Amino acid sequence: MNKQLQANMAHMTYGIYVLTTRYETIINGMIASWASQVSHDPPLIMVAVHPNRYSHGLLEKSGHFALHILAREQKDLLARFKGPDPELKFAAIAWHDGVTGCPILQDCIGSLECRIRQTLIPGNHTLFIGEVVETAFNGQQTPLCTLDYQGCYIGDK
Repeated sequence: MNKQLQANMAHMTYGIYVLTTRYETIINGMIASWASQVSHDPPLIMVAVHPNRYSHGLLEKSGHFALHILAREQKDLLARFKGPDPELKFAAIAWHDGVTGCPILQDCIGSLECRIRQTLIPGNHTLFIGEVVETAFNGQQTPLCTLDYQGCYIGDK
């Protein structure tokens, strides 16, 4: 990749989210920043996950994910979801099982629970396109984005 392309891509901004999933009794959460609304009707959300991430296999098996919108003041929550131990990620924070079985974080701007409708592999990440089946909105706040948290590693272990 040439230096101009690298510089331009480094200056593209994204929201920073927590993506959660569950397969049977196994739960996990990871930081995700490549996420976007794809359609309004039906309501579709896209998340990009690298195949070497632990959550990738869980997403393929479960067919569901939940995307959590974090407030700018929740930067410290990101460190929790970088670690390799799923149990520690969810210890001592408020969450519950959603309608899809995915863990739903209670302390965030909102969440979108999705049933995966389509999977695409256009490059080195898999795009999981999910139809929103349940939502929660906890209040208007400024969302966290890459401009607020430089150097954020967005993958999970």
